[in-house]
Amino acid sequence: MGMSLLAWLVVGLIAGFLAKYVVPGEGPGGVLGDLLVGVVGAFIGGWVFNAFGNAGVTGLNLWSIAVAFVGGVILLFIARLLSGRRATY
Repeated sequence: MGMSLLAWLVVGLIAGFLAKYVVPGEGPGGVLGDLLVGVVGAFIGGWVFNAFGNAGVTGLNLWSIAVAFVGGVILLFIARLLSGRRATY
């Protein structure tokens, strides 16, 4: 049985908030940006952890937040690489 929508949102919000402060650069704005990074990061982190034989996101717990956090950091690093640095004058 999968996680409830509320659990996904809570895990995503916490993980996205933490990932945004670990990865240098400007992140997506506001609560919705954090939520999006965290939820997408949970899918990425779950896939990566499953590929190495560990459990992915399992519910509303610290392990799931850690998995989503790792996925969020991966997502933000990839986004930074693809967007490049733009000079501002």
